[in-house]
Amino acid sequence: MPVRLKKLIGTFLLVTLVCIYAIVATIFAVALLGNSGPWIHLLYFFGTGFLWVVPAMFIISWMEKAPKKNSP
Repeated sequence: MPVRLKKLIGTFLLVTLVCIYAIVATIFAVALLGNSGPWIHLLYFFGTGFLWVVPAMFIISWMEKAPKKNSP
């Protein structure tokens, strides 16, 4: 697959990941942390703020891999 196509697909995947992840994290926060204190909210959003990086790393590493060379 050409590098430019991989980067285009990866960009769309990253934007989609961040949007969906933010919505899901907020839904869980509203459903589970409604009566919790501010420190619990801070810890939750601090943790979930870094957690999206894990799947993003896999997408970025896939984007940056060199294309396989076809051997004749």
